[in-house]
Amino acid sequence: MNDRAANHPHPRVYLETYGCQMNVADSQTVSAVLRRAGYVSADGIEDADVILLNTCAIREHAEERVLGRLGDLARIKHARPEVKIGLLGCMAQHNRVAIMEKAAFLDVVAGPDSYRRLPEMIGRAGYNYDPSIDVRLDRAETYADITPDYGGGVRAYVTAMRGCDKFCAFCVVPYVRGRERSIPPSDLMREIGELAARGVKEVVLLGQTVNAYRFADTGFGALLKMVASIGGIERIRFTSPHPSDMSESVIEAMATEPKVQPHLHLPLQSGSDRILAAMERGYTVADYLGLVARVRAAIPAIALSTDIIVGFHGEQESDFEATTAVMRAVGYDSAFMFKYSVREHTRAFRLGDSVSEEEKGRRLSALIALQEEMSMARNRAMVGREFPVLVEGPARRGGGMMAGKTPQFKTAIFAADEGIRAGDTVAGVQRVRAGDTVNVRVDSATGHSLMCSLTARSRRL
Repeated sequence: MNDRAANHPHPRVYLETYGCQMNVADSQTVSAVLRRAGYVSADGIEDADVILLNTCAIREHAEERVLGRLGDLARIKHARPEVKIGLLGCMAQHNRVAIMEKAAFLDVVAGPDSYRRLPEMIGRAGYNYDPSIDVRLDRAETYADITPDYGGGVRAYVTAMRGCDKFCAFCVVPYVRGRERSIPPSDLMREIGELAARGVKEVVLLGQTVNAYRFADTGFGALLKMVASIGGIERIRFTSPHPSDMSESVIEAMATEPKVQPHLHLPLQSGSDRILAAMERGYTVADYLGLVARVRAAIPAIALSTDIIVGFHGEQESDFEATTAVMRAVGYDSAFMFKYSVREHTRAFRLGDSVSEEEKGRRLSALIALQEEMSMARNRAMVGREFPVLVEGPARRGGGMMAGKTPQFKTAIFAADEGIRAGDTVAGVQRVRAGDTVNVRVDSATGHSLMCSLTARSRRL
């Protein structure tokens, strides 16, 4: 046994997470699995006995970041051969052969359905100098019996379902995360109840197409109402829904249950019917706009955000112009916009890439400029209005400012008290702290945040 192991009886693991919020939630599950097996968290990568990267394969850029990081880890492995290094998640599932060719030093390669077996895999890694690899998809695996290691804060992300059955032409998710399966409501209620007991005020239900949730007779609208019955939980959100699964029961739950917040992330992907059909999205522009109209009629205060891909195979200038027209028609509060990247194993892979990187960049820049303009206008329209804000903690800009989210998931920044810096101790003053809900008035706005001041009725609404 080396000196490092002798001084630390419990093996120490360092876990880095890349990609979407689903990966963050998965990393919390991995942490719980390893903690059960006797592992403890390392303070830093230099102290770790095991180094794990939880990866994303949705876009080429995400994989490039991980490959760059593997170069760093190769140097660590050379200096400390006893350290075990593993690649987890979607990238491991998607390109395991290519990855092992580029990073032959890896000891563990595990897909999203293999985390339960990680202690065993790490234990046998390096036996006969062979890596431990398990990338089998398992339609029964939901990790429903494992309570993730919650990372702290007023908001927690809870996986409600795993996998996807949509098979959009551009998307690798069904191939790396498997088919849809929903977590039993009883397990979700238990987990969220435990989070509430720990002081969590807001939960975000996660799924690749979360509104497709169904377990026995319980659909997603019913699940929202069930979660709302849990004491201590003040706010409920979910991401990401699919337009085709946005049922009237979900809209009704959002409209009638006060805890379900008036913010909806509704991926568009393209404003061209021709491109939507090529993407195999399952709806038309008219379907989408009709859904937006129904949602806004039921929930007038709702904020809408979206995902858009530019440069999908065959996208012409007229298709791009149709997308900008839909963006203007909807008037999104915010948007995530990306250049299309060809992903191996997807249905669109064989089509290749018909739009140059230069043209994709031009179109993306134009969309970003348009969205910045719309975000600014929508935020400025809120000046003078009051909103309840769930306080998350000190603002990143410092200066005694606090930050939190409005019901519409807009960032509100405000001074804890006029003339008093956040964190000060002042006789007779009840401090604003994380977890409080305060009432603020919007004084000014940028495209990304609201500058606010506390109102007279701002304490613990």
